Amino acid sequence: MSRIGRMPIPLPPGVSVEIQGSQVTVRGPKGTLTRTFDPDMRIVLEDKTLRVYRPTDSRRHRALHGLTRALLANMVAGVSQGYQKQLEIRGVGYRAERQADGSLVMYLGFSHPVRVRPPEGITFEVDPKTNVITVRGIDKELVGRVAAEIRAWRPADPYLGKGLRYLGEQIRQKAGKAGKAGKGGKGKGKK
Repeated sequence: MSRIGRMPIPLPPGVSVEIQGSQVTVRGPKGTLTRTFDPDMRIVLEDKTLRVYRPTDSRRHRALHGLTRALLANMVAGVSQGYQKQLEIRGVGYRAERQADGSLVMYLGFSHPVRVRPPEGITFEVDPKTNVITVRGIDKELVGRVAAEIRAWRPADPYLGKGLRYLGEQIRQKAGKAGKAGKGGKGKGKK
């Protein structure tokens, strides 16, 4: 049995689950999420606990068992607590600001500012003092994807370290060029 797939998912107070065949809707204080799962997986709600059962021990069903349970747990956690990813901007003149319409405008050394509009269910927050962008939402997959798309505009440079990085992410710095070889060494010199 899959160790992850076997684990029950307890429902926190205020969270309700509706199961219609292979489609599951989870409602909570933060919002509602709906997802369609593989029809082979049997999802059961019993005593404020979600459980996932698989029909056989085939490789495909074992993989789907853990995946289905993990996705359901993420949905329950999302509608009850929500998810967030934080990005840090480093570099002289690099900054970000949130517009009145909720979109994010970043100045990342390009000739133009970069504007990112949030998809439905995502909100941006910017702390101008620390240059930290916070991406919030209830769908873990969507929060991670939006944060990755923002980071892709200017990933942290391995030589200077400037650019966008996740908060707490360690960038391995490269040494750069060591300089020219000493006089009298091999190379293009006078003969």
